[in-house]
Amino acid sequence: MNIYLGLGSNLGDRAMNLRKALASLPPEILADSVSAVYETEPKYLESQPKFLNIACKARTQMSAREVLNRLKKIEVEQGRVETQRFGPRIIDIDLLFYGAERIDEPGLTVPHPGIAERAFVLVPLSDIAPDFVHPILGSTIKELKEKLGESRDVQKTQIKI
Repeated sequence: MNIYLGLGSNLGDRAMNLRKALASLPPEILADSVSAVYETEPKYLESQPKFLNIACKARTQMSAREVLNRLKKIEVEQGRVETQRFGPRIIDIDLLFYGAERIDEPGLTVPHPGIAERAFVLVPLSDIAPDFVHPILGSTIKELKEKLGESRDVQKTQIKI
């Protein structure tokens, strides 16, 4: 199954946190492509450091629930501590899409809600999957990004992951 992940970090060595998260995915989750790295302004809770964000296309034989559990385990292994919602974090890994499936279960909603309003997700995702069609909205990632308009809150960096 092809899946898409969104990764972000705004505490500590942000680039290293992203690298470590990607390195922790195999063997269960195999990354096929990774976007450029973007520095982004925090959304929802603005009084915190800027984030580094990337998107990743990967493949797995795991169920969506197993993927979510694996991602949460990686976050904890890297030292993520749950604080306030949308607060600062060492690492955040979101399951954005699980193929074209729609899943709505307790604790698991795929596609990830809010994608269409989040430039920090759509901009990196459009690097690697501009033609992927959102299974509920019926628009491509590129179209969703264009609907948001130009975002000054998301800046491409020269950081290599």
